[in-house]
Amino acid sequence: MDRFFSRRETLAGFAAVSASTAIPAAAQNAAPPLLDRIAWQLLDLLPERATSLGVDTGAHADLRRRLEDRSPAGIAVRQRVLTKALADLARVPRAGLDPSTATSIAVVESAFRTALDGMALPYGVATIGDWRNTPYAVVQNVGSWLDVPQLLDGDQPVRDKADAEAYLARLAAMPAQLDGETTRIAQARGMGVVPPAFLLDKTIAGMTRTIAEAANTDGPLVGPLARKGASVPGDWSARAARIVRTAIVPALERQLAELRAERAVATDAAGLLTRPHGPEWYAWGLRAGTTTRRSAADLHAMGRARLTDLQAQMDVILRGAGLTQGSVAERTIAFQKRPGIGFPDGDEGRRQIVAYMQGRIDAIRPKLPQAFRRLARGNLEIRRMPLAQEPGAPAAYGGPGTIDGSVPGKVWVNLGDPSIHNRVTIPDLVYHEGIPGHVWQGEYAQKLPLIRSILAFNAYSEGWALYAEQLADELGLYQGDPAGRLGYLMGLAWRAARLIVDTGIHAMGWSRDKALAEFIAATGLPRSNAESEVDRYCAWPGQACGYEVGRAEIVAQRSRAKAALGPRYDLRDFDQAVVDGGNVPLDVLAGNVSRYIAGA
Repeated sequence: MDRFFSRRETLAGFAAVSASTAIPAAAQNAAPPLLDRIAWQLLDLLPERATSLGVDTGAHADLRRRLEDRSPAGIAVRQRVLTKALADLARVPRAGLDPSTATSIAVVESAFRTALDGMALPYGVATIGDWRNTPYAVVQNVGSWLDVPQLLDGDQPVRDKADAEAYLARLAAMPAQLDGETTRIAQARGMGVVPPAFLLDKTIAGMTRTIAEAANTDGPLVGPLARKGASVPGDWSARAARIVRTAIVPALERQLAELRAERAVATDAAGLLTRPHGPEWYAWGLRAGTTTRRSAADLHAMGRARLTDLQAQMDVILRGAGLTQGSVAERTIAFQKRPGIGFPDGDEGRRQIVAYMQGRIDAIRPKLPQAFRRLARGNLEIRRMPLAQEPGAPAAYGGPGTIDGSVPGKVWVNLGDPSIHNRVTIPDLVYHEGIPGHVWQGEYAQKLPLIRSILAFNAYSEGWALYAEQLADELGLYQGDPAGRLGYLMGLAWRAARLIVDTGIHAMGWSRDKALAEFIAATGLPRSNAESEVDRYCAWPGQACGYEVGRAEIVAQRSRAKAALGPRYDLRDFDQAVVDGGNVPLDVLAGNVSRYIAGA
């Protein structure tokens, strides 16, 4: 079957189109090739994504040698490409389009329009079908200094001489990418926009460490080539080290000098409220992060209400464990300090953490036929994050591997401070990031047209992963495991707190200390974990709000399907409709569910 004509995709506006409706030849013939052409135009702008998808082969092999242009000129090219694509799509006749193609067009138009509106803002990074939108082009969790080492370590293949040469070409392209970012953050500083001082301190420390280790044989840039290319004849490591020493390190030092210039004028103001164009930027960040137009005040209230309900459920478990005194958060902290909950310090603890995570993945696999009609492969490995990334990163994150399965999906786990992980917090983390969360859902998305594998929407992606945690509970993974179920409720409370804290920081002017106090009181997470989370919200305004908004919408759609179908409702069919429909804005998700209901 042509990959552009999956019967499972849909759009609300086309749900009522009969299968017998004649499709105009212009629409039938023009739309899929146009969508394919747009996909390759997008990958030409974002070659790293071609590698992560495993499509940088054959006629497109040159993409494996290149990096995205992050200079002001590169952003201008991106704007022109997106604008032209929207104009081309606007000329496609819509009457009679099959739901699959109609959905793909709606998804592209939503992603591109949102990105263009973000690029029209005077500073920051507006991504295309991604989740790391930020007002700061380089910070503790954003920038080439982090992205390139992770790409080389995780997705860049080194199987033969051509691959090794492509690896070196990417290294040689990194200085230009760094300098493009440096130009943009210097421009933002000229507008009076710099990151909070506490974020810059983390960034400067991390980049200083990266510079010191960059040219080492086991360092973040040379090490992956030395490891992966050990069986490929050639002096690859020596050549890589020369590029790093002579070109990359000087570019990193130029960027570090700019970061220090920013630090000299930075304040501890955590959010966007007091920054030039800050409220405007945050309104766009919320739109991009939730695929809705909901206000900060509305989202803040939603978080408060959800948190109250979750803490009542947590209280029952804590009282059952004999913890009756103090707040829910204080008792949750006390529970996590009990013997047998944590792991040892050092490398032995890190080994046990990874093994425990793998055990939770193994436990859920046999349960998945109860929730899905057709099972994905769940091709997954658990890996430690690159060391330079850990200080500014969350506890873990994950995503699918290549489309052909040759490179597995990954759950990247932050093991810099092993104490942030324990037998309370790990289960929901791996269900969220791995199976049936990001890795699992991503494999279904990769069966859709190429453009659909490239574009993702934060509220759907994170909403599904949070819903995946709920599925694990419904499938019985916490039976006999009150610690794990407490962690599951903590995770949900954590995402409710994100609504509260993100809006508090950026719309209400909260300080970092105020945000930390609210977050720890809501969740009971360790302070080191809380600091990483709050700093992330400061760097990615609006992104943290997508989780609970997306989960709540999936659950609302499930309730709608149950009410409409009665005894014909089956969880497996509903879940299959949601994952088969692909990564979509939330209004398009509602259309997918409408089609499932009509078909059932």
